[in-house]
Amino acid sequence: MRPVSTTTATERAHAVLAASSAHKWLVCTPSARLEEQFPDTGSDYAAEGTLAHAVAELKAKKHFTEPMGPRTFSKRLKELQATPLYENGQLRDPETYWPEILRHTDAYLDYLKQTVHAFDSPPYIAIEKRLDFSQWVPEGFGTGDCIIIGGGTLHIVDLKYGKGVPVSAIGNPQMRLYALGAYAAYSFLFPIERVRMTIFQPRLDNVSEDEITIDELLAWGESIKPIAARAFAGEGEFVPGEHCRFCRARHTCRARADHYLQLAGFHKMKPPLISNEEVGQILEQARDLAKWVSDLEEYALSELLRGGEIPGWKAVEGRSSRQYTDIDAAFAHLTANGIDEAILYERKPLTVAQLEKTLGKAEYRRLVEEPGFVKVEPGKPTLAPAGDKRPAITNQVKAEDVFVS
Repeated sequence: MRPVSTTTATERAHAVLAASSAHKWLVCTPSARLEEQFPDTGSDYAAEGTLAHAVAELKAKKHFTEPMGPRTFSKRLKELQATPLYENGQLRDPETYWPEILRHTDAYLDYLKQTVHAFDSPPYIAIEKRLDFSQWVPEGFGTGDCIIIGGGTLHIVDLKYGKGVPVSAIGNPQMRLYALGAYAAYSFLFPIERVRMTIFQPRLDNVSEDEITIDELLAWGESIKPIAARAFAGEGEFVPGEHCRFCRARHTCRARADHYLQLAGFHKMKPPLISNEEVGQILEQARDLAKWVSDLEEYALSELLRGGEIPGWKAVEGRSSRQYTDIDAAFAHLTANGIDEAILYERKPLTVAQLEKTLGKAEYRRLVEEPGFVKVEPGKPTLAPAGDKRPAITNQVKAEDVFVS
């Protein structure tokens, strides 16, 4: 599954050191300036996320900060619904994504309501607030989806519409930079003692929270100042890692290539068998190798299609596919010529996941899960890094059972 970038359109257009890319430039400081050589083409996934954020913003503002009548709200919502979305160059049918956007943004609004109601007295609320954290990061700014302040607590809520990977709020630099920007904007108006940061990711049922004191936040801000200064100047060492997935220079970055090509050194190991320790070392270095190769293939194909040359490779036409020009007319013609209509259609039940998506989580739980019509089968054992949050399992299955299809 392709990762989903969390960089907002505003940050992409203007901020060299965007909050949403802090996980990159805080580790690989020269990457921000290196990326300036490459256009940010966005993606179909990012466009869908931008639309979902616009709907969420409209709903949140209507409820909290900009009361509007039903007609005005409906008009603005219809304008957003008319936003075209594409997939692989093809215009998407709104029925394939619009109901899901409405459902998940409703869940986001419900979370905001619950959060606000938990305060002892009505808090201050800001929706889609531009946050300036340039006191800590040169020219640094971003946009906070929702800011709630009350009772000595600054609460930052960030909506993530992606479903590629769960995003954690714990130690999240993007959230901390937003918190610094909010502190700079509001500390002279409100006493702030604690900072709570929430990532709301409805398509993965992921609600991640982190809380620190304001002193801890400010100390972290001071600690990253010299790192941010190096990143803004394009200085420091290139450091490959998980963050490379979202870097625009990932296709041809030499440091990343050198990192994976280090695997060649394993041929020097003594035969005939490698140890478990060596297996772990190889897996640690190789687990992102497939992603790197995929990035190289993507780059090579784009170069060849625009007339460039990749020695030893060429672009060819893939497997063709057949599509109906008019399925209704075709089936009418078949039935008119004696073909039984029953053989033209396949009837099969929705999967559990499809049914949940169709009904919505609340109705699914009430009508299907709670009456006991669904059971959860444990998944097959799978390999994961030691830092994975899931508990380790052992001695539960035979090795041969893991690989039986």
